[in-house]
Amino acid sequence: MLPSFGIVSEVLPVFSRKPLFGYPFVVFSGAAIGFVGWGVWAHHMFASGLGPVSVAVFSLTTMAIAVPTGVKIINWTLTMWGGKLVFSTAMKFSIGLIVLFTVGGLSGVTHSVAPSDTQQTDTYYIVAHFHYVLFGGAVLGIFSGFYYWWPKMFGKMLSERLGNWNFWLMVIGMNLTFGPMHILGLQGQPRRMYQWTEARAGEGFFNFAFWNMVASIGSFVLAVGILLFLINVVITARNPTKSPLDPWNSRSLEWMTSNPPKEHNFDVIPTVHHLAEFFHRKYEEDPDTHTMRQIATAEEIMAEQERNADKHIHMPSPSYWPIVLAGAVPIITFGMIFSHLIAVIGGVILLFAAFGWALEPSTAPESDFENNSALGTALDKVGH
Repeated sequence: MLPSFGIVSEVLPVFSRKPLFGYPFVVFSGAAIGFVGWGVWAHHMFASGLGPVSVAVFSLTTMAIAVPTGVKIINWTLTMWGGKLVFSTAMKFSIGLIVLFTVGGLSGVTHSVAPSDTQQTDTYYIVAHFHYVLFGGAVLGIFSGFYYWWPKMFGKMLSERLGNWNFWLMVIGMNLTFGPMHILGLQGQPRRMYQWTEARAGEGFFNFAFWNMVASIGSFVLAVGILLFLINVVITARNPTKSPLDPWNSRSLEWMTSNPPKEHNFDVIPTVHHLAEFFHRKYEEDPDTHTMRQIATAEEIMAEQERNADKHIHMPSPSYWPIVLAGAVPIITFGMIFSHLIAVIGGVILLFAAFGWALEPSTAPESDFENNSALGTALDKVGH
């Protein structure tokens, strides 16, 4: 969840055309969610016989985590309040996260009421709750990041038209899929149950079959929305048009690099004076009107960076050992589950990779690095 919250906190100020409201509160509420989050998991285990003391403690922590989460929701909303909103696809996904995560949070607070939570345990109500939190929160935030940083990663912009369809189909499909599960859960349908007797199915509006059919239709709508994203990626990859250097009029430092960034990121290590350093290099406040006026474009800032580039930029030595070492970890994990022999093999690979990495020279010879001066400037690769 927290990485998606960070994405939203980056995207909202850019498309609201104003700074993030209550920046310190947003930062520390994220730390508080990370800390308190360790103490809420057992509210899904109230039916397992934890005992009254444990139930009381986890009920309190479930209430407590709503406070820093609410702080984020309020600060994000106030960031948009009074702003000049630009409804790009990235912005829509961020707003979708705020709305749907709030719904998931409200259903989550009901878990702090022990008698109610005991009834909800292992029903579709729980499935509905955590999908509103995980899909409505984490996944929508990740998609917001895809659309926002795609030009930075690949130098091309995803289609906003397809992105609009991608957003609405995912949001509609997600609500059709998981919204009915609140009703099914409160009706008593257990998780992982796909068959029931007519005597237990309920009647009319509360019939199991009706709401399960709605959820099934919603899942297909959701799948079509995600398919549109994949189509968008393929079309964008085949499109030769390059993105502008600063397509969103962004605020943060990563947009002071080329698209995609050079191997060393910055030609000159930037000196930071503001939270939104890139924005303040492009704009300054008019002392008479107290409005922001543009004093430089992203292209002008990049050109200045390249004119004053450091002569020699030290880069870490290229090495294959880190990825070999990382690959050993899932082998060990797999072996711990299925066969200790596999875990031993993974451990041997890990040790060899660690020794190989440690014995490498700390600095590779200059011949190992590309000659960046022969590649032209970053502005040669920018769309206009």
